Order: sequence, then structure tokens, then C-alpha cells
Amino acid sequence: QVQLVESGGGSVQAGVSLRLSCTTSARPYAPHCMAWFRQAPGKEREGVAAISTDGTANYADAVEDRFIISRDNAKNTLYLQMNSLKPEDTAIYYCASESEVGNWYVFTSFGCRLGYWGQGTQVTVPF
Repeated sequence: QVQLVESGGGSVQAGVSLRLSCTTSARPYAPHCMAWFRQAPGKEREGVAAISTDGTANYADAVEDRFIISRDNAKNTLYLQMNSLKPEDTAIYYCASESEVGNWYVFTSFGCRLGYWGQGTQVTVPF
């Protein structure tokens, strides 16, 4: 069983940056794709960014040019650099990873079956 643990969330003012991390203790582990999702109060979970093994990254329109997804396979860590944060970015952020069993998600340039999910980390950007 692969466990994912997010960290790096917090409450910050609009315009500043945060970097989220998602780590797993599973070794070896090199999923084809990993992703970040978020869920704001009263809204459905939505995809934020996804990255494949070759580094191809896809982003939701709302975060394009502000967020950067990256992965360090040697450290089994997924990152989400969030810049110029806005109040509408307030949400619980979840990382997800490929698994043999899970729902299929279609991103801009690739698809991924995501079955491992972290518990989430809260990001709050007050008005």
C-alpha cells in the first residue's frame, strides 16, 4: 500500500508563495503520473496540475502561469510551487498518484489512473 503525505500548507496573504510537498515512503516507486487536486468549501474536487514521468506538466486554467508542478523521483517527492496566491486558491490540496486500481483522469496531454491519495493540506488565502 502506497501512502502519500502532503505538507507545506498554511495561511498566507494574497500575493505570496507557498510550496507544497507530497512524499511517500514506498521504495522503489516511480509512478507514471502524479497530480495535485484541491477542494474548496462547498465545491467539488478539481484537478490543479499533473505531471508524467518524462516531466510533461499540465495545468488547470485557473493556475496556469502561477503554479509549477515538479517531481524528484530520487526523493519520491512531488511538489507544487504556488506563486501569486489569490483568495480563490483557498482549499484543501491533495496529491494523487498512479495505481492499478482507481479512476481515470484526463488531463490536457495525457491520462492517468489515480488510486493513491493523500490526506490533504489546507491552504488559506484570506480576502
